[in-house]
Amino acid sequence: MSAHRMRMRAASVVAGLGIVALLVAGCTRGGDNGGASGGESAAASPGITDDSITLGITTPLSGATAGPGTCTVAGITAYFGAKNADGGVKFGDGKTRKVEIKALDDAYDPQKAAANYGQLKDSVFAMTAGLGTPTNRAWREAAIADKVPQALIMTGDPIFSDQKESPWQLGFVPIYQNEGEAFGKLLASSSGDHKVAILSQNDDYGQGYVEGFKKGIEGAKNIEVVKELTYEATDTSVDAQLTELAGSGADVFFNAMSITPLVISSLQKTQELGWKPSWFLPSNTSSPSAILEPGGASAFPGVYTVAFAQSAAAPTFADSDAGKTFLSDLKQYADYPDTPAFPHCVWSYQVGATLDQVFQKMTEPTRDDFMTQLRSIKDYVAPLMLDGSSVDTTEDGQPAVSTVQVQKYNGKGYAPATSWE
Repeated sequence: MSAHRMRMRAASVVAGLGIVALLVAGCTRGGDNGGASGGESAAASPGITDDSITLGITTPLSGATAGPGTCTVAGITAYFGAKNADGGVKFGDGKTRKVEIKALDDAYDPQKAAANYGQLKDSVFAMTAGLGTPTNRAWREAAIADKVPQALIMTGDPIFSDQKESPWQLGFVPIYQNEGEAFGKLLASSSGDHKVAILSQNDDYGQGYVEGFKKGIEGAKNIEVVKELTYEATDTSVDAQLTELAGSGADVFFNAMSITPLVISSLQKTQELGWKPSWFLPSNTSSPSAILEPGGASAFPGVYTVAFAQSAAAPTFADSDAGKTFLSDLKQYADYPDTPAFPHCVWSYQVGATLDQVFQKMTEPTRDDFMTQLRSIKDYVAPLMLDGSSVDTTEDGQPAVSTVQVQKYNGKGYAPATSWE
């Protein structure tokens, strides 16, 4: 999908959601007959009534991360659009509620994300699904102070899954350390010797991946990290770092990078330098159609990533019943007619399905009960999950999804990689 089309898609989603927000305005304040009858239940929290609940999202809908950011809104909008069309979600208190969504663009800017939270916090029941570590961190402490749920967000930062540090938060995707460790263990299982070069984002994102990778290769005598460099998330080029890393003689390159255009240019630059190692890429920057194809990734002996969900770009996806339903919901309810290039559309669809499970267990229309039930989901296989993956929100220190599978790029999509050879 072109950058222009992504921007158009983002604008379309925002406009549509703006209409939704207007439709529900005036009926999303708490305390108006929420909860069971008889006056015995707790007063309803803001953003929920007897027949509706409103969720807020701040996420990048413009800028370099607009593609995946737009997906974080589209997936959950598609899921609950279909549920609303069927009458709504049956909550544990006996009420059936329509789920409405308000989404604002933060352009991956922490200050804008914090401002968006301030704008939404009094009119929504919970915040969810938003993409980004620095952007979600920007308002984490405010959400704790306000007792507003920041639930099932798209960041692998472990702070959001630590109940003591983040009592009103929970991440959805695997923490960075889990992904990095999976890479390290696969490489350590190789029968050959390997030299590794690492380029990581100079923040919690990059540091988490490197920490996990080094844990995975701990004690492996066949693996040597020969060079480590970093870049800033605001950098527009990493050519200097790549030139230096190319001289390291490494045959494996771990590029712990979160910025889509930088990953594409990195793939192209290393080819210009004549350096063709095998790559490890994080799950959120490994899209075959949006990143690997324009970067010419087929030139490398191997490009590996991790996954817990099915890829919408896989040849068999559109033929499966679950794939057909997902693509149809995305087109009909989220104004997203194309097969998504980023996994975040599937992930946020799964966030919607997980929230559905939580809502079904809520016996009171309160944020307190929501958080209690949010941490009680176990062995739930959300739509489009890979075999062996499931949602488990009961383990302190882990996000809702903590298991990953390493996959290798085959020129069109990914196939499971159970060994390095």
